[in-house]
Amino acid sequence: MNKGELRAHFIALLNRSDCPNALADTFISQALGRILRTLRIPSMEKQQAYAVDSSGGLASLNLPSDLLETIDIYYDGEGLVRIPMHEMVAAQKTGQLGSPRFFTREQGTFLLHPKPISGSIKLNYYAEFPALVNDSDNNSLTNSASDAIIYTALGYSSDYFLDDRSELFEVKSGMFLRELQDQADTAEQSGGTQVMRPTALYED
Repeated sequence: MNKGELRAHFIALLNRSDCPNALADTFISQALGRILRTLRIPSMEKQQAYAVDSSGGLASLNLPSDLLETIDIYYDGEGLVRIPMHEMVAAQKTGQLGSPRFFTREQGTFLLHPKPISGSIKLNYYAEFPALVNDSDNNSLTNSASDAIIYTALGYSSDYFLDDRSELFEVKSGMFLRELQDQADTAEQSGGTQVMRPTALYED
């Protein structure tokens, strides 16, 4: 569904004559905000690559504007370990250059230690869904889980209108969101990509 279709379906299920499009859009926006706070599924995953070319060392990375939650950070294939801020501050005072092994977040940046002077860094993270601005706009969530958006929006509308269907809307919203998260969790824990590795290798 695109934004216009999503709104039309929402208004049809709400079944009221006193909910203009602008108010419906507010409820849908609130629903999307709630979903972004709780849902973590593969379609939300993104990767940001940073090319390092600094003779003085790269001390920090700017966070993507759509970042919700960090999954992991790699430098030339090696994962970095997150440490507390006080440890990072002490470490960065040394001015050490080389392959970074640690990171921590400071406002809109990730601080690194040691400071890399070459190579590449990859940030895997959960991102916001693309915004719905025009009625023709859609994204992976509106295409695959419009029911979750609509019933979460209906929950917000029931508070506004003092609608006695509030409990029904909340139950169905929770059910749809759990289905999405359970499907994602199951996919991570089963299937062809989950293979037990041998503890030792033997050559003939």
